[in-house]
Amino acid sequence: MTLDLSRAVVVITGASSGIGEATAYAFARKGSRVVLAARNLPALETIAETCRQLGGQAIAVKTDVTDPEAVKALAEKAMTFGRIDVWISNVGIGAVGRFQDVPLEAHEKIIRTNLLGHINDAYAVVPIFLDQGRGTYINMISLAGFAGTPFATAYSASKFGLRGFSEALRAELAELPNIHVCDIYPAFVDTPGLTHGANYVGRELGAPPPVLDPRQVAQAMVDVALSPRPTTTIGSVTKLARVAHVFMPNLAARGFARFAEFYFKRAPRIAKSDGTLYHHPVEAGGVDGGFRSPGKHPSGPVLIAAGALLALAAGVALATSGKRQPPAKAIAHSRTRPR
Repeated sequence: MTLDLSRAVVVITGASSGIGEATAYAFARKGSRVVLAARNLPALETIAETCRQLGGQAIAVKTDVTDPEAVKALAEKAMTFGRIDVWISNVGIGAVGRFQDVPLEAHEKIIRTNLLGHINDAYAVVPIFLDQGRGTYINMISLAGFAGTPFATAYSASKFGLRGFSEALRAELAELPNIHVCDIYPAFVDTPGLTHGANYVGRELGAPPPVLDPRQVAQAMVDVALSPRPTTTIGSVTKLARVAHVFMPNLAARGFARFAEFYFKRAPRIAKSDGTLYHHPVEAGGVDGGFRSPGKHPSGPVLIAAGALLALAAGVALATSGKRQPPAKAIAHSRTRPR
């Protein structure tokens, strides 16, 4: 049965900026009743008011997803609408730095937020879906769920963990045709998240092109809510990373590591920072991060990143073609080999 978005109840965690904020607006335009959750209540209340102006209903609930009781309270608040149709688990934080240079408590915070926080979300809403007999849980992951991310090891671990968690949960619920577990894997997205994250390299960070508009990711979530499917990849880079990890995972990761080292040596110096790991931003972040600004031309290192991706694509193509069509000598040898 197709979901009627004009009556749908949609919970969105991590809704105070970036993809979460864009997703709130996308559902509000459809007339949905959105329940917005994040640590930054003032930002949520501003976004909720905009959602109402766009034609939806909206409530803001201050929530730290690392606290299971807070997430349970969020689900109970959402149920004041009578049901939950869609739960979008969107919270994500990160830290950039060499593994040993990132404080252990920062690694732990990232895992608790990006992995356990999403598990807390599912733990709160899956019983509701079971009682209702239907519902869609959408798990925001990223291309890092398919490819190791050097200099962001805890982030990488959390995303790999999320992919495994979703696959296992989806299998458990497979016999229930009206309950869906869906994953979204976007490539680099133009959100404030990169500047909000912790920075332990002391270098200005950027995103290699092509950088996605957060609204494109938000629309993908609306599409999945209407037509649930297990896996949705967004952006050519994600598709490339997925294939590269199948055929040459270690080579791909080493290539990204070498590029990162090259970039860090040349990027402008900035102060090291914990970012927003332990507190929400002082000001609302907004939807966009500014990495698609017409005035921002790709720097030398960023162009090298794009070239590296093209080289990686060529390597994957060679690897896959080699798998599909063995060399003639190998075929001849196999034919003449004694049985």
